[in-house]
Amino acid sequence: MTTTTTDLYYDPYDRDIDADPYPIYRRLREEAPLYYNEPHDFYAVSRFEDVQRGLVDKETFSSARGSVLEFIKADIEMPPGVVIFEDPPAHDIHRGLLSRVFTPRKMSALEPKVREFCARALDPLVGAGRFDFVADLGAQMPMRTIGMLLGIPETDQETVRDRADAHLRTEPGKPMDVTADEMMDGSFFAEYIDWRAQHPSDDVMTELLTAEFEDETGTRRRLTRDEVLIYVSVVAGAGNETTNRLIGWMGKVLADHPDQRRELFEDRSLVLNAIEELLRFEPPTPHVARYVARDVDLHGTTVPGGSALMCLSGSANRDDRQYPDAERFDIHREMGQHLTFGYGIHFCLGAALARLEGRIALDEVLTRFPEWDVDSEKAKRAPTSTVRGWESLPVVTA
Repeated sequence: MTTTTTDLYYDPYDRDIDADPYPIYRRLREEAPLYYNEPHDFYAVSRFEDVQRGLVDKETFSSARGSVLEFIKADIEMPPGVVIFEDPPAHDIHRGLLSRVFTPRKMSALEPKVREFCARALDPLVGAGRFDFVADLGAQMPMRTIGMLLGIPETDQETVRDRADAHLRTEPGKPMDVTADEMMDGSFFAEYIDWRAQHPSDDVMTELLTAEFEDETGTRRRLTRDEVLIYVSVVAGAGNETTNRLIGWMGKVLADHPDQRRELFEDRSLVLNAIEELLRFEPPTPHVARYVARDVDLHGTTVPGGSALMCLSGSANRDDRQYPDAERFDIHREMGQHLTFGYGIHFCLGAALARLEGRIALDEVLTRFPEWDVDSEKAKRAPTSTVRGWESLPVVTA
């Protein structure tokens, strides 16, 4: 069943819908599990089973044009190494290189530094009576962590973060402008990489510069300078925005559920599962897109090859078919798999890092600020179509 009626309308660029998309998601799951948006010419699936299939069936739902609707519609050719714009075999080769950097062991070793970055952000705010989850913590700790991993000097880290954030900003109600997009232009990092080539260190740039691999032609080689530039640009962009949004949702959702917040304060063993429930309940990335490579039947309708399909993971994460009482936030939930980090071969490479940062951030906040309320009049949502969350979330502390 497909719907295009005006009574049920979903638009990823609509700011009013984005403020609380869950009532629309619920109607989509029940009334139009395959939805077609005529103004923007895309299909959408909203049930867990359908979204999961869209993420894992790479022969039908291709990533070769990216995971963002605007890029798929623009049909922009991206340089090799942008793994979210690739299908196997190139994807597997390039992902394999990046996965060396983001092993669980390497991420766990970061814990002392991440705690240090949190303390540096939060300690000066103790006793002030208020702080901003985004500006004071979300925009600081992830930036310093990814900057340290890459080998970006602290003096330049804010510029790297702001540059990545600016590319995601949109005008209200409008798609992202990708015609002049420089998101994957790695030239910004050229000076850093040239320096690191002459002065190797224990960081991602050095690892990428020295890694040997077998490319798709069977040739054993190292990455070219241009390829390293692309990789660094991808990692820098991905490492800031989504974790920042997760920290913002942490502040909002736990303010809305003070009893569960108090449980977390009393029992920190619950923090890890609470982060998973936050990721399910308010995913920073609520949807991903796929290019439909061949005709496919979904809910009795043929979606033609060449179409764009939106996989609404934010809806799938609240599908009662998958999660009992899915609309309820519950830090004790035994959920199994959620789709916030994707599924299958494109599962987020930075998931272990995001989980680590989220767990430590919540633990460190609770230690200093066990009680808080959101200053709703001053809270501001981020103007983006690809991630969803807060640009500013000031809270009043007890």
